Amino acid sequence: MYEMSDEEFEQVIQEALDAMPDEFLQALQNVAIVMEDEPNEYHLGTPDEPFYPEGSYCDDELLGLFDGLSLVERADGYDDDLPDVITIFKGPHERCFDSREEVVEEVGKTVIHEIGHYFGIGDDRLYEMGY
Repeated sequence: MYEMSDEEFEQVIQEALDAMPDEFLQALQNVAIVMEDEPNEYHLGTPDEPFYPEGSYCDDELLGLFDGLSLVERADGYDDDLPDVITIFKGPHERCFDSREEVVEEVGKTVIHEIGHYFGIGDDRLYEMGY
């Protein structure tokens, strides 16, 4: 387990975004990228009614989640009211990885994985691609 301050973890997310090609970042429209400490009932349901959203996982830990409409789904119309949200979870990353280097690498993979969902790429294909 490797612990980071919130500021350090947010910086790691920013570094992952900075490493992405500009054309991908420019294609993101009405998407917020946020950090949260842990997934909650909104993300995973309740013990009586759990659900397992498409997202980035390490064992049973949810590392990241895209909550919104992919570009493919937007083709049928999109009103741009609320932003879609990519959430990167700090606690699961800290518990799943033992060094700063591993956390940084996995945050990068998680960011790419969730942005992939925005572009309409499913979990199976993203895992095949190494994300």
